[in-house]
Amino acid sequence: MKDLAKQRCFNHLHRESAAICPECSRFFCRECVTEHDDRILCASCLKKILRPSFIKRFRFAGFLRTGCCIFGFLTAWLFFYYLGQALLSIPSSFHEGTFWQDGGLNDQR
Repeated sequence: MKDLAKQRCFNHLHRESAAICPECSRFFCRECVTEHDDRILCASCLKKILRPSFIKRFRFAGFLRTGCCIFGFLTAWLFFYYLGQALLSIPSSFHEGTFWQDGGLNDQR
């Protein structure tokens, strides 16, 4: 094995290495490695390890987003449907301006 102190960081060539990534076997300085599940990993290897769980969440998020869009469309449709029904139930004399002169709803029996 090569001496760790004599090696340089893979990302920063002017810095001494402080750790070896067990996944890719490259040397990195202290800023380029992180601890995950009691192991020291570089950023690219950590990204590879965490990618499958991100894809599963993204698939579920797509279904959730589609469901929210459908729910929003149905809610808007119901709102405008009942608004239209309410507008249709208004007597035509209200639109003509004679509704209040005729006595309103009391005389419509």
